[in-house]
Amino acid sequence: MKILAFSGSSRRGSINQSVLDIAIKAARAAGATVTSISLAKFALPLYDGDLEASEGLPAAVLELKAIFKEHKGLLIACPEYNSSITPLLKNTIDWMSRPAPKEAPMACFDGKYAGLVAASGGALGGLRGLFHVRDILQNIRVTVLPDPYMVAVGKVPELLGADGALKDARLQGLVEGVGTRLAAVLKD
Repeated sequence: MKILAFSGSSRRGSINQSVLDIAIKAARAAGATVTSISLAKFALPLYDGDLEASEGLPAAVLELKAIFKEHKGLLIACPEYNSSITPLLKNTIDWMSRPAPKEAPMACFDGKYAGLVAASGGALGGLRGLFHVRDILQNIRVTVLPDPYMVAVGKVPELLGADGALKDARLQGLVEGVGTRLAAVLKD
């Protein structure tokens, strides 16, 4: 029951990271081992097929791929930029999808399960970007937990309490449900 958790936002004080932390805590409470990473710590260049062809996969890509392959589940916070996926998250997925020498296609994704959350200051909570991430992951062999285990939370700055929990108990329960359900799926 190893889960890799990360956010598509690298901003300090990210509301997506705050919501992801709620799901992480619930997954751990359900017995999963969760590794939480910041994508900002991996200096991935912008994906470039010519760079890959001439130099191979960069060292940071290989380092992150090794971490991905150690985990059966993915818990991802999916911020929305311009009604879609963030460049940081898309670039990460693109690099992780590239096979290293003697590596099976989609080795970082094949057979994995993912729980998705999104947060924003707006009313839709990042919902439009969340659907794009779901579609990408499903196309690269990841089973994404269906609704209600894919949650978008709007107006987060107003809803996030000083203790890190959401002030709305229903929303708190939905976000916790993503982590709890992912742990349960991996346990089966």
